[in-house]
Order: sequence, then C-alpha cells, then structure tokens
Amino acid sequence: MNTDEVARQLHDKATRGGTLSPEERACLEKWYAQQDQEENAALAGALSSQPIAALRAQVDVAVGQLGAVTHRIQALTAESETVRQENAALRRQLAQRFNCNHDDHVGKTSGSSGD
Repeated sequence: MNTDEVARQLHDKATRGGTLSPEERACLEKWYAQQDQEENAALAGALSSQPIAALRAQVDVAVGQLGAVTHRIQALTAESETVRQENAALRRQLAQRFNCNHDDHVGKTSGSSGD
C-alpha cells in the first residue's frame, strides 16, 4: 500500500473518531501539509489563468446548485416526517388490533375453562 493510501486510511480513521498513535498522527499531519501545498499550488495556477468574471459566474452556478440541493433536502425532510407519522399511526393501529385480539383470545380461553 502506498503512502497516499495509508494517509487516506488514517484520515478516515481520525475523522470517524478513531485514536491514532503518535506516529500515525505525524504521518497524517505530514500528508495534510502536502495536500495543502498541492491545493495551494493548483489554486494559484487556476486563479492567475481565469478572469474574475468567469470565477463569479462559477460561483453563481454553484450557489444556484446549492439552492436546488437545499430545496431538495427540505422536501425530503418533509417527506420523511410524513412517513414517520404514518408509520407511528400504523404501529398504533397494529398495537390496538393486537391488544383486542389478545384480549378476545384470553377472554375465550378463561371463559371456556370455567365450564
């Protein structure tokens, strides 16, 4: 396994709340620094080659997409709540039917044993 794969696994472990040894932490910090350096170099090259208007247009598109995704999340949240309420109502109905059937069965059983 190469260093990048190991660092990615360490990153995953750390972000999921896992405990890293001091050696693992040092490896991960070194990888983070390398990633930051590569990202900064890429951004520096991209920024110098793109006019501000094009960047603003990209931001506008991204904001529009974010709005659409936000709207979809809100709709899914509302749908999820509706399903939760329906599920709770069905569970209550099932519990009531179970209790009625159970009570009927118990009543018939105790009534027939007294004969």
